[in-house]
Amino acid sequence: MSVSLTPGAAERVKQYLEQTPGGIGLSVSVRKSGCSGWTYALDIAKEARPDEQVFHSHGVDVRVPEAALEQLEGTEIDFVSQGLNQQFQFKNPRVTGQCGCGESFTTAEAPP
Repeated sequence: MSVSLTPGAAERVKQYLEQTPGGIGLSVSVRKSGCSGWTYALDIAKEARPDEQVFHSHGVDVRVPEAALEQLEGTEIDFVSQGLNQQFQFKNPRVTGQCGCGESFTTAEAPP
């Protein structure tokens, strides 16, 4: 499986990369947070790391640390605009629950 971007998310990331000197792709990870356990972490990657998987999606390198793959496998990242609000949204098939505010999530156990 992989972590991918929709065409709209890829275009937005390309805009960020153009504005970020030295940017080589999108870094996607998770960190412990909130009442459900995990939250997504996005950043512009500026260097390759030996402990990451790189997925190519619509012309963008999506860089995921191996330690986060269990929570992120199969995730599709979209970029949506609703009125004045713009944000990345995550369609993660591994999510089994979210906190009430949507800030954090839990995932299913890794398949055998």
